[in-house]
Amino acid sequence: MEKAPRAVLFDAYGTLFDVYSVSMAAEQLFPGQGQQLAKVWRDKQIEYSRLLTTCNHGAHYEPFWNVTQKALRYAIEFIAACADSMPANGRFDLKNTDSAVTQLMNQYRHLSAFPENREVLAELKSRGIVTGILSNGDPAMLNVAVKSAGLADVLDHVISIDSIRKYKTHPDAYALGSNATGLQPKQMLFVSSNGWDALAAGWAGYRTLWVNRAGLPAEQIGPAPTRMGTSLRDVFSFF
Repeated sequence: MEKAPRAVLFDAYGTLFDVYSVSMAAEQLFPGQGQQLAKVWRDKQIEYSRLLTTCNHGAHYEPFWNVTQKALRYAIEFIAACADSMPANGRFDLKNTDSAVTQLMNQYRHLSAFPENREVLAELKSRGIVTGILSNGDPAMLNVAVKSAGLADVLDHVISIDSIRKYKTHPDAYALGSNATGLQPKQMLFVSSNGWDALAAGWAGYRTLWVNRAGLPAEQIGPAPTRMGTSLRDVFSFF
């Protein structure tokens, strides 16, 4: 029987913190387009992080806060362009973009945490399991998000890729987990709500849990996740 993991590392954005919780604030600023803006924002954020890493191995790196802000500006211009086909009263005034960016980026600092987070992390800690975050977020972003969610005391490690200037899914990003814990990837569980993230962590040697809250189809390349669930509570199936 396979031994239980000695550490559990969690992705942050989308896994512990709900990246789409900004859609309500976005809806107030861009009526009828809040959900679309949040989706385009997230997709472009991930796309930019990959471009910055794969083009010359991170030589073009920018911190995740900058990437997130630039992705937001793209998303605002995208929905404004789509709104050009609407009646005049459905269009958006891009003169207010700077104000909207400031408001939404402030909201992003304090993303809503999923309700089971603290319960799961506290239970793992009580069992003597090492806990941590392994994230694309830069240290300042993660520090605010963790404190805002009240999770600082139930996390042993908050690991940012900023130290190596390479975003996930670069192998060096996942290697940071071993560097921080002193454990081999096979001794740890990596948990993500992003299918591509769980896939890449599997390639890096981790056991993986894909928290598929949205009921998305499985990735068609690479290894399947070790297990799939719909909540962070599914980590306990490994113990």
